[in-house]
Amino acid sequence: MSLFETTYDVIVVGGGHAGSEAAAASANMGAKTLLITMNLQNIAQMSCNPAMGGIAKGQIVREIDALGGYSAIVTDKTAIQFKMLNKSKGPAMWSPRAQSDRMMFAETWRNMLEQTENLDFYQDSVNGLIFDGDKIVGVKTALGLEIKSKTVIVTAGTFLNGLIHIGEKTFGGGRAGESSSTGITEDLVAKGFESGRMKTGTPPRVDGRSLDYSKMDEQPGDDNPETFSYIETSPLTKQRSCYLTYTNKEVHDLLRDGFDRSPMFNGRIQSTGPRYCPSIEDKIDRFASKERHQIFVEPEGWNTVEIYVNGFSTSLPEDIQDKAIRLIPGFENVKFFRYGYAIEYDYFPPTQLKHSLETKLIENLFFAGQINGTTGYEEAAAQGLMAGVNAALKVQEKEPFVLKRSEAYIGVLIDDLITKGTEEPYRMFTSRAEYRTLLRQDNADLRLTPISYELGLASEERMNKVIEKREKTHKLIQFLEETSVSKEQINPVLEKKGLTPIKQSMKFYKIAARPQLTLSDFENLEALKEFIAAEEIDHIIIEQVEIHLKYSGYIEKEKANADKLNRLENVVIPQAFNYSNVKSLSYEAREKLTKIQPTTISQASRISGVSPSDISVLLVHMGR
Repeated sequence: MSLFETTYDVIVVGGGHAGSEAAAASANMGAKTLLITMNLQNIAQMSCNPAMGGIAKGQIVREIDALGGYSAIVTDKTAIQFKMLNKSKGPAMWSPRAQSDRMMFAETWRNMLEQTENLDFYQDSVNGLIFDGDKIVGVKTALGLEIKSKTVIVTAGTFLNGLIHIGEKTFGGGRAGESSSTGITEDLVAKGFESGRMKTGTPPRVDGRSLDYSKMDEQPGDDNPETFSYIETSPLTKQRSCYLTYTNKEVHDLLRDGFDRSPMFNGRIQSTGPRYCPSIEDKIDRFASKERHQIFVEPEGWNTVEIYVNGFSTSLPEDIQDKAIRLIPGFENVKFFRYGYAIEYDYFPPTQLKHSLETKLIENLFFAGQINGTTGYEEAAAQGLMAGVNAALKVQEKEPFVLKRSEAYIGVLIDDLITKGTEEPYRMFTSRAEYRTLLRQDNADLRLTPISYELGLASEERMNKVIEKREKTHKLIQFLEETSVSKEQINPVLEKKGLTPIKQSMKFYKIAARPQLTLSDFENLEALKEFIAAEEIDHIIIEQVEIHLKYSGYIEKEKANADKLNRLENVVIPQAFNYSNVKSLSYEAREKLTKIQPTTISQASRISGVSPSDISVLLVHMGR
């Protein structure tokens, strides 16, 4: 007999980054939600590096924030360093990244979740799913409880039949010090799901007091750090530095000596690891000609001496780890807190999902995070938020919420997973997005908050800030377009920059659009100073306007391309369409389309193996 008399609207299985965002989203949309996790002390724990954001990942965190998620707020409250990466490149490439205090991060997440209405918590392990035909109706726990729910979101991370490898030692576990989860995979496979295995790894943690930082290069944060969230979180007034050092030939030679005892090379690990975050042994094997690799020395928090050795992920035996790391400059007298390890776990190829992240085989069952073959906190959190929103919408009998590729990196992420699948841990890059000039980190609020507000997820405060930002940006653009400046006002600035002087008065926007100039170059121009003061224009608005002035041509071109694509998004493929009846399709196209069951012609066009001629056949078949 269940101790829980309530039938929940949403049960979230797992309290990692995906589970935490899923629980917050569904609860904030009014769904009665239960978060079940093995250990309530480890909610949203940073299992790997103590950082959020980075290339493309920073854009995702900003999108989560614009949609009303918690990740950006928690990051701002717990950051110990902030950097805007790729600032020397165009704004489409700018990517925020923050080091966080690991312990404070998990504590802050839990505090925010506990203050969320409609959200209950329960500490136990889910080891089974309850079905009624082709619908899910609840979960079974290790204590024998059966808890009923209208929808279930599985966010199991690396815990499904997890195996930890250190050298020749192998033992069950979801991560260091925590047991693996059994039963869920078996229930899903019995229902016809296809499963696979993936691998990831983590580096050693060491005692910072035992390191010699004088032999490393200091990596401080930005001089004027920003924040992740679009609401009023406080920027850092002090920061902790990271440090950079390098491996060398001696390190590589010693590591190679241990390859015969490495589970990666002796056949014990046969699953696929992340291509873009390889282990140190994988790096020296694949890039044998490189004499050194970067090692980033990252503090784990404000008040701890624990250090994360970024770049030294490994599953080699502990004695090899110990000897090799001491050959890295600054690590000669290192003391270990724990050794690096690899972990294998079950995942379910994401082509088995709808774009709402609901499974195709079982109604009301959603997957989010590493169970879908992704890697990274940010990718997991984004999926969790979207699954939470769609589970709540399913309960409310509303249409699912799906972001287009032209609307968000989150849309690119989910569309890639569903239409292309993945056979290795999927990581987001800016290069995966066709419309990266549209999908910048600075405008995620303008893109997504109005949508989120309509869903009831983003607050009125967030929406009002977006309206204010949009209006002030428009006013400043209008001012620059309408205001003329004389050569006497402008030429001193141009000459100082080594640019050709103007010969007559010009509209200000034509001058400001030049790539070599910024509005700060004209800070002494009286008309501009007065307008900025009168309208209370801040640096965020100025940045928006400068991007508009310099990149408006590129932005308009991408919008036009996106509009063309969206026309195909509107060509809906009937549910359970029988592709075998369309004999003009290639055999591969029929096979792939039947398996993935795309909902629109646009989605069909992105499936690997479906050619443009196949799309033409489908369009003709549907009277287009």
